[in-house]
Amino acid sequence: MLAVLAVREKGGVEGQIGYFRRNHFVPVPEVSSLAELNEMVEQWDRQDDARRIGSRSRTIAEDFALEQPLLMPLPAEPFETGRLFTPRVDRYGQIPVRTNRYSVPIRLIGKRVRVILHASHLVVYDQNVEVARHERLIAKGAVRLELDHYLEVLVRKPGAFPGSTALEQARSAGKFTPVHDAWWTQAMKTHGERDGTRALIEVLLLGRHMPHEHVVAGLAAALRAGAMTADAVALEARKAAQAETEPAPDSRAVGQPPATVTSLHEWRLAHLPPDTRPLPSVSHYDQLLRRRRTSGSGHREGEAQ
Repeated sequence: MLAVLAVREKGGVEGQIGYFRRNHFVPVPEVSSLAELNEMVEQWDRQDDARRIGSRSRTIAEDFALEQPLLMPLPAEPFETGRLFTPRVDRYGQIPVRTNRYSVPIRLIGKRVRVILHASHLVVYDQNVEVARHERLIAKGAVRLELDHYLEVLVRKPGAFPGSTALEQARSAGKFTPVHDAWWTQAMKTHGERDGTRALIEVLLLGRHMPHEHVVAGLAAALRAGAMTADAVALEARKAAQAETEPAPDSRAVGQPPATVTSLHEWRLAHLPPDTRPLPSVSHYDQLLRRRRTSGSGHREGEAQ
């Protein structure tokens, strides 16, 4: 009976797919990402729940509510729907997947990795550890690079950083913000182009164990105070993280001193336990000096006699 039901409903399902395509994909919508398109499709789907098919008395949502209890439960174990690839990482830290290329951490150069390609994204594994995740590229011959994958080599060769494609894509994706650019510009004025760029890359490395918004807050605070070091940014990022967990101060308070940036060395000293040991004394050495003077004067008196 299920087979007969499936055959009977097949034409209706295909007809509704055509209806959806004609009403929502003609003309083709312009979006910036697959995620944005999926959100639009979900919104159209919810709108269709209130629609009636033909002369039926119930809406699509009402019919589904009647059929839902009759559906079989989902399997307890997830079923992998992605397609498996095992490409080798080239010397540029990239892997080919279908007609496009994606970056992985440069430490994997020369190794084979496992890639699970889904409809909207792909996940890269080194053995059983996830090492990269990208939104799937649609256009042929495109390249998607993650700036974080190249930081280890860029910190040794900071001259390659300004013109890198990974930096350009990070800017386009909003991961490299105007705050990053402003701090970088000031750091180059303070330390020189090479050392200032290296300091910025060290700041970007903080993003591996700190949330992005905290690092940006740390950059903004350090920029206001003129602190152009990665240590200062790290400290201010930690302050931003602590501020989220602590109650906000009374905004009506006045006369508060302006915010300052504390060096990491001073912060560490301030958090050391109190030292209760007595101060050192040099009195014993003073006794040796007095004894030496006494013996020296007696020797000179003997020589005079």
